[in-house]
Amino acid sequence: MAKSKKKEKKKFKISLNLVLLIQLAIMLALTIFITNTVSKRTKENAESHMAMTTEERSQVVLNYIELLERQLSDYSRARQVTDLMNKVYDEANGQSSDELTSDVKDMSVEELTKIAQKFTQEFGGSIPSCEGLWMGTWDTIVLTHSHSQESIGMQTRKDSAKLEELQNQLLAKGTGVYNAGIIPSPATGQQIVSMYKAIYNENGKAIGLVGLGIRTDGLIATLNDISGANKDMNNEKNKQKYGNSELKDANYLMLHSIDSTYLFVPDSEKINKEVEVPELKSLCEEYGNNNKEDEGLVTYKVNGNEYVSSYVYIPKYNWLFLVSAEQKDVYALTNGMRMFLIVFSAILVALTVVFFFINKRQEKINQKLVSTIAKNSQTRQSLNTAMFKDVLTNANNRVSFAMDMENSDVSAQKPCYFMMFNILGFSEINTRFGNDAGDRLLVRTVETLTEVFPGRNVYRTGSDEFVVMIPSEGGQPAPDQVMNDVNTAFRQLMVPEKIENQGAIYPKYKIAVIRRSGPADTSVVSALKEMTNVRGEATYGMIDYREM
Repeated sequence: MAKSKKKEKKKFKISLNLVLLIQLAIMLALTIFITNTVSKRTKENAESHMAMTTEERSQVVLNYIELLERQLSDYSRARQVTDLMNKVYDEANGQSSDELTSDVKDMSVEELTKIAQKFTQEFGGSIPSCEGLWMGTWDTIVLTHSHSQESIGMQTRKDSAKLEELQNQLLAKGTGVYNAGIIPSPATGQQIVSMYKAIYNENGKAIGLVGLGIRTDGLIATLNDISGANKDMNNEKNKQKYGNSELKDANYLMLHSIDSTYLFVPDSEKINKEVEVPELKSLCEEYGNNNKEDEGLVTYKVNGNEYVSSYVYIPKYNWLFLVSAEQKDVYALTNGMRMFLIVFSAILVALTVVFFFINKRQEKINQKLVSTIAKNSQTRQSLNTAMFKDVLTNANNRVSFAMDMENSDVSAQKPCYFMMFNILGFSEINTRFGNDAGDRLLVRTVETLTEVFPGRNVYRTGSDEFVVMIPSEGGQPAPDQVMNDVNTAFRQLMVPEKIENQGAIYPKYKIAVIRRSGPADTSVVSALKEMTNVRGEATYGMIDYREM
């Protein structure tokens, strides 16, 4: 009888050990799965954020260059320029100046030059970082110059081959601007953006040209004014604002794909010199004179440090624009989350083993174990909330938006509306009324959007911007209904927010709506940002709407 009881106890003991092994195996499997899943998501989010940052900055570069080209075109059309150019050409070729007005026809070249020189100085002085704005004959003899009186009368292209090359480029561009790219200035040696435009008479004959040189430090300053890369982290304000950003120590690089040379690089001594990093040089060779826009990610090593760069190829100028940072910074959140989950899971497994053996004899400890498991469950739930929710407004965050975009089913049959509400002048509101007032405005914005768009996903995709996602099917909701709801939300958001002893906040917004009929991803946010930046402050009943 006693032997029988011992056997039963032994079987029971073996059974408990087996349960423990199974439990430990399950916990280990869950640990590996959760760690890999979270690490993958955070890594993808980091790369996506870096790609969005690079795309935004490359667009700033393009907008900057296009603005300069428009300014040069405006200058070339000015009467002070065309009158002098026609007068000089007609006198040089023994032609009558019938195309000129009577008051100008009677003026001498010297008088017209004086007028044009004054206009050139004023126009060039109004262009930030301008190294020189000038006009000259078709043989590049300088007639006026905004910053260098000594250059007047000089020929900038004395070499006949170089002169012919420039003239051919200008004729090929017709009435457009020929952008010579980023080059060292022949006059000062400084790095400049150089561009030219031909001037034609009424018979379509090229009679002269205008030129513009802009120091690239103006473009770099414009890029540095945007949050993110290239910030001076010795500045206390920047340190507080961007200290936790994975791009706080990032840098801009810009390469010329044909020449494989640096255009922008932190080490100024490398500017206009050949790229020496093998991976970046291969990237230049890959794109070369390619005429198709592209973007991607590249990793490389410099002095033993591993870097990751998100790049955008700009075929119009054969430029590769990169935002580059050390891998340990870019994937800091990924590595941190992985370590946290490993440690957390290891502790959880250890606690499970300890409490399992104690639980066999003491019911009180068993209750503590249940309580511990409940707390751990709550911790996991809090972690999930911290990952996918904005703590202040309880709106979905950027990570949640990126994941929802991956799982979204958007097509021509099931289009989706995306609308952005961007608080205008939010930093000034914080400065004037305090951060608490700014926080209340953010919370009120989410509450209003949730109320007007019940059951719809509201995301906080930036410090002062929110995106609402509305799927549709079978034509419902219709665009008119959506725009009516947007205007309703706008009207409610414009209600002043009273601040005790400080007056009231009169909020303003930038708003844009996109109806997407194809696969959607996080680039929708960039498109919405671009629309709001172009339109500026929203006007009731005139919200910007676009179908993509």
